[in-house]
Amino acid sequence: MQPDVVVVGSLNMDIVLNVEELPKEGQTLLGTSMLEISGGKGANQAVAIGKLKASVSMIGKVGSDHFAPRLLDSLKKSQVETQHIVTTKNKTGMALVTVEKSGKNHIVVTPGANFELTPEDIWNQRQAIEQCQMIVLQLEIPMETVKYTLELAKKEGKTTILNPAPSKLISEEILKNVDILIPNEHELSEISGIEIQDECKLKEATQAMLNKGVKALIITLGEKGCCYVDNETFKLYPAHQVKVQDTTAAGDSFIGGFVASYIRSKDIDVAICEAQKVAAITVTRAGAQSSLPTLEEVQKFGVIIS
Repeated sequence: MQPDVVVVGSLNMDIVLNVEELPKEGQTLLGTSMLEISGGKGANQAVAIGKLKASVSMIGKVGSDHFAPRLLDSLKKSQVETQHIVTTKNKTGMALVTVEKSGKNHIVVTPGANFELTPEDIWNQRQAIEQCQMIVLQLEIPMETVKYTLELAKKEGKTTILNPAPSKLISEEILKNVDILIPNEHELSEISGIEIQDECKLKEATQAMLNKGVKALIITLGEKGCCYVDNETFKLYPAHQVKVQDTTAAGDSFIGGFVASYIRSKDIDVAICEAQKVAAITVTRAGAQSSLPTLEEVQKFGVIIS
């Protein structure tokens, strides 16, 4: 059976440094611990989907170093098909993640092999796209590859989801092929050019994206929850109140939860509510893929992905 979802995106090894507080400019701090954890927005989202027992494959690129086998093994353990991941001579992507005790973090990414993922690579792996239902992308790979993948996916009649992270200017040529755009409020502010200070500005920013061709948006708002917007709807969803340990991969877990539910239910409300619960579990744990819950854990939290 071919996977229902294909994630096209990045694979990184996360070097996680835990500190009492995030450093100020020019300040040197002693960390409390250091971990190496499999990450990358694309891989995180694929693992989140796989752990929730939706069928998923990934297209991406890794290097020839010792990090690559560990990243691929993490995907396989989460039931993510990896045969469409290509190996290059460059170094595998890496992220330096600094996490303070409140759970807030700073992240710096060196793309490495991720920035070698080309439209030609996508064409060579097109069978995966042709046979799936949904394509999920982020912006830790070259923009020309994102653009090409979305064009190919829409030609094949697939549902497309774009997580515009890390945020950067996005052309209308890209946005017009996005069915669901899932930014956080800071990313939405940057890509729309509108500073989001209140609900009125939030609506203005989302309308700007709809005017550029996006079919719908889900904006994650951290502890305030999220909202769904299309040309007919503006709906807010409250967040679950939990004790936050680490917000790393919170957005990725939300997207994974949404996709895993939506691919089955085709119901936006159901998928968003379940994604909120997946994210709530994730932020109570440390790390990226290590923090992502299984379907059984989500069900115990009170949600059933049907």
